[in-house]
Amino acid sequence: MQTHIPLAERLRPKNLDEYIGQEHLVGKDGVFRRFIETGNVPSFILWGPPGVGKTTLAQLVAHALERPLFTLSAVNAGVKDVREVIEKAKAQRFFNTRSPFLFIDEIHRFNKSQQDSLLGAVEQGIITLIGATTENPSFEVISPLLSRCQVYVLKSMDSAQLETLLDRAIAEDPILKKRGVEVRQTEALFTFSGGDARKLLNILDILSNATEGKIIIDDRNITDCLQQNIALYDKNGEQHYDVISAFIKSVRGSDPQAAIYYLARMIAGSEDPKFIARRLVILAAEDIGLANPNALLLANACFETIHKIGMPEGRIPLAEATIYLATSPKSNAAYLAIDEALSLVQRDTANRPVPLHLRNSPTRLMKELDYGKDYKYAHSFQGNFTEQEFLPEGLEGRRFYTPGDNPKEREIERRMEELWKGKYAK
Repeated sequence: MQTHIPLAERLRPKNLDEYIGQEHLVGKDGVFRRFIETGNVPSFILWGPPGVGKTTLAQLVAHALERPLFTLSAVNAGVKDVREVIEKAKAQRFFNTRSPFLFIDEIHRFNKSQQDSLLGAVEQGIITLIGATTENPSFEVISPLLSRCQVYVLKSMDSAQLETLLDRAIAEDPILKKRGVEVRQTEALFTFSGGDARKLLNILDILSNATEGKIIIDDRNITDCLQQNIALYDKNGEQHYDVISAFIKSVRGSDPQAAIYYLARMIAGSEDPKFIARRLVILAAEDIGLANPNALLLANACFETIHKIGMPEGRIPLAEATIYLATSPKSNAAYLAIDEALSLVQRDTANRPVPLHLRNSPTRLMKELDYGKDYKYAHSFQGNFTEQEFLPEGLEGRRFYTPGDNPKEREIERRMEELWKGKYAK
């Protein structure tokens, strides 16, 4: 019995019926069912957190259609490796045969030249590309390649799906069946798994290897076991959403000591520095905003610097930006304002016309219809301001942005009150 094979590999689904989760893709009317039924598979990118079945889906499609599957990891593959696979794919082409699949794990780690090397083969149908990424493809995949691929979003597993996976592991894995498993509590197991199927199965592996006889699953055993085996638990350097969550909340909570600690955890765990830098940009806009507009400038500078210098030197601008953002005054007023406005726009069925005096009037007919008439050019008035109505009829006086309680936005509040004299009162 090959106990050295990880449980996640022993339980890897052999068909879509064994696949747990992603019902929107693999369910009765899911697109992956149609792929297998028709054999027509476009190049596509699977975007989702770790451990939700991206690699498995690629393997299932290739196996079901009996088409070759070449696999590369963007962590250690380069342009030379891509070209070698493309040459092999060309050599296997015969009249009226379907193109083989090329699966690239962590495709977001490919730089522009590496992604460019894929374009011709994808466009000519030499290969059908399947990319897997934990990062937003809009930011990490070049536009010409992205336009040639469908993007499918995968979701973290919920508790019910994790429970189904746990039940399957206990019922079907020969090693666990031989040992015997008693489930008393699952809260810690599911919490530490964080919606990641592979992580749940890895935890079961750790618990199995750390104990003898019958395996007892309860909150205390899971917590104690993981604390004793933290190096094993983290050795793969996966995207640790629990750590990034703590990092974000520490910066938001103005604790630079905790923030720099979690930054160190991510760096030591080989977290993608661009992922961290992008989170800092989002933090600067969402949680600091107008309380300190320079925060967004510094976060953007950090993001650009990381792209230029990489690691290990990149740890320094990451630390600088982290501390600056953590120690900055905080405001989510802009974030709340755009969400409030979007909420109104999405539910407002009135399709409110823009006031005539604000409309553009490039033609004579538009001018005859009073487009732009009576518009007051602010710079023509004292203080570069004159009161006029900018919102559509029915929304006059509607307030979306409420300045936060910090020195910068208190100044904004005073100025807006002086200009608008209570029109947009709280």
